[in-house]
Amino acid sequence: MSTDLNKKSVARNYAFLAIMLGSMILGAVVGWFFPVVTDADGNTISAGATVLKPLGTVFINLMFCIVVPMVFSSIGGSVATMRSRRRAGKIMSTTIITFLVTGTIAAILMYFIMKIFPPVLTPWSAIPAGEMGEYASMSDMIVNFFTTSDFVGLLSRRAMLPLIVFSILFGFGVNLGPGPDSIIAQFMVSLSEAMMAVVKIITYYAPIAFFGFFADLVATYGPQITESYGRALAVYYPLCFVYIFTAFPLFAWFGGGKGGVKTMFQHIARPAITSLGTCSSVATIPTNMEEAEATGISKDVSEIVLPLGATMHMDGSCFSCVLKIAFVFGVFGLDFGGIDMLVKVVLVAVLSSVGMSGVPGGGYIGEYIMCSIFFPDHMDLAFPILVTIGNLVDPPATMINSAGDYVVSFIVSRFVDGKDWLQKALAEKK
Repeated sequence: MSTDLNKKSVARNYAFLAIMLGSMILGAVVGWFFPVVTDADGNTISAGATVLKPLGTVFINLMFCIVVPMVFSSIGGSVATMRSRRRAGKIMSTTIITFLVTGTIAAILMYFIMKIFPPVLTPWSAIPAGEMGEYASMSDMIVNFFTTSDFVGLLSRRAMLPLIVFSILFGFGVNLGPGPDSIIAQFMVSLSEAMMAVVKIITYYAPIAFFGFFADLVATYGPQITESYGRALAVYYPLCFVYIFTAFPLFAWFGGGKGGVKTMFQHIARPAITSLGTCSSVATIPTNMEEAEATGISKDVSEIVLPLGATMHMDGSCFSCVLKIAFVFGVFGLDFGGIDMLVKVVLVAVLSSVGMSGVPGGGYIGEYIMCSIFFPDHMDLAFPILVTIGNLVDPPATMINSAGDYVVSFIVSRFVDGKDWLQKALAEKK
């Protein structure tokens, strides 16, 4: 009887995934046949399939409305109810170290790929200038990454990292004050469960949203993809999928041991597709949490690793950062070689990626950082190029970032719950 129920459950899950994939493909086809049409001056004559963008915007706005209370309640509740504060510290320290290591690996890998397959073979003769606007200094960025000027600022999805910092501090405050059995601690746990239930309701709208997302994406960027940015995309897109089928299995094997790779591939599809459709690490948090729970990952591990990863785990963004830097170096005809350049590029890629929020486009923080460090005298020229590449590679980059959050939870579980954590979890399900 249980076997039949499991088969039905799997069938329902894969049927829903098939519906989502079908809606994405249909949206791409519609976007291709109804692209944006502009005149010689760049004025829009026909919006084409971009009129379908609101279908996707409704979905992502609903997700963003849920994310702030979900992150606060899940992280704060997890820390508040934790019996061992040493365990909480171990989870967070292991998580951050893992993020930095995997990000560095991704940046170094992309650097050498860019040396072998440079995205721009000849310098451009004419480069469109763009508006830079005002941008913060590096010290201001660091302050804004971790704090806001007042409490109201924490309620914005654009302040995810400060919200996470506050949630951790609040959780420790409850743990040290009223205690893990207090009413406020239990309320936060209940709130987290309620938010997960709301997510399941909203998920039924996802296929319609994905149709709108991809119709707009292809209608807007289709012509550019086939022109000067084609070579860069031809390197980047396959690399992301190769990374999923090579690096992710290695991470899963290291973190989960025997059965880790198989289990990872059984659960990674939903986070990957959700992130690919929404272009948002934050919007993928609920799906990641559901799959982590189904895998058998400890609740306190998933409720710290996954929200934290939505802001700080950015392997895909490290790929795109190196691609952007190499691209503009090629546009300007600058040398991209040498050990000093490797070290500088990797540091900038990792640090700027950590600062990107989990929202579509990354808030252009990374582009500001790259311009100020590598192209300070040509920021008005470099910035629009970087932003364009960022928009074109955002879907697969976010997929690597978000799906990678789930995989990293395997590694953190190994160091927190022991090498055989997955085997114990699988045994309990039988």
